[in-house]
This record gives sequence, C-alpha cells and structure tokens, in this order.
Amino acid sequence: MSMGAMKEGERGAAVRVDAPAGEDLERQARGADVPRIGLARAGAAAPDGAALPAEYLGPARVTAAEGGAVAVELPGGQAVAVEMALALPYEPALGDTLLVIGRAERYYAIGVLHGRGRTVLSLQGDVAVHAREGALSLSGDRGVEIRGPELDVHTGTIRMVADAVVQKFTSVYQRVSALLSVQASESHTVVEKTSFTKAKNATILTEETVTVNGKQILLG
Repeated sequence: MSMGAMKEGERGAAVRVDAPAGEDLERQARGADVPRIGLARAGAAAPDGAALPAEYLGPARVTAAEGGAVAVELPGGQAVAVEMALALPYEPALGDTLLVIGRAERYYAIGVLHGRGRTVLSLQGDVAVHAREGALSLSGDRGVEIRGPELDVHTGTIRMVADAVVQKFTSVYQRVSALLSVQASESHTVVEKTSFTKAKNATILTEETVTVNGKQILLG
C-alpha cells in the first residue's frame, strides 16, 4: 500500500470519526436556544441555588399582590416580580396561578390558569354593548349587580322568575293602560298613614267572612 493511499485512508477515517462529534455539538448548540416549558433552561443553576432561569414559560403562584406590584414563586422556588401583561386588567389574589413568561430578570404574566382575583374593565365615555342578530346574556355564579344613578329599560315584554323578590323604594308610580292583574295565595298590605282607593266601580267578593274594623265607619 502506497503512502498516498494510507494518507487518503487516514483522512477518510478522520472524517468518519469527527463528523458525528461535530453534529452532536451543533445539535447541542441548537437545543440550548430552545426554552423548556415550565422548567429552567438547560445549563441553569439547580433549584437549591435559587438562581433565576435564563428563559421560562410556565405556571407561577402569586405570593404578593399589593399596590399594583405582583410577586410570584416559580416551581423551582425562585421568587420574582412580574408585570401584568393581560388583554384585560386583572387584579390577582394571593394563591392565584398565573402563566408567566420571562427571560433573564424580566417576567410578565400573560395568562390566568387558576384565579380568584378581580377583573375591572373601565372605559372612558359612553359604552354600547350590542349582540347583532343574537341575544345578550349576562350571568354570574355569585350574582349580577347593576349600579347607576338612573336605569332605563325599553322592551316589549319583561319576564321575571325568582324565588323571592325584595323591593325598597322612596316613591313608586305605576301607570297601566289596560289590565293590572295580581294573583297570590295571600295578600297583606300595611299603610302607615292614609290609604285612598278610587274607582268607577268596585266589588269585594269573598267566599266566607268580610271584617271591617275601625273607630269610625262612614258610608255614603
């Protein structure tokens, strides 16, 4: 075997041996740039060192929320301050689980996984909510509350279904152009001062007893 042939064979062997190692290094370099969901990036310090991960995307528990400042704890035990970056203004509560994304020392809350906080939507000026060619539904697991100096309701039909209704007014004015019909199992009306009823015709019809009791009873 000639010297030239041996050198060519050695070069071929070197290529076969070194190529896989080069490919491994290239793959490792590419993998180092990919963040791992919910875990610190490869090469970061161990959780015992409480070092912040270079890149992070995953859940975090709210440990402090006061005056607009929010602090969370990452699954590794690291405590970081986060900036709320949600589409709607959300006020997190202690114990909430937020979806946090961060790099180096900047962390942002981009979602709420489990929350008991409060969302406040405040808009300037008049606001109109319209369900075009559909129905608008408002519901709340703990109730629905409407506040305002005035409330106007314009509709063709009102249907109310409730187990109990409590109404408190200073003054109530009702005007019914057709029929006012009330059907009840029992009726109890208490007027502290004067009660006045005026009608063109009036009828009192009972199946059993009618009782009229007063110091003076005037008829005619």
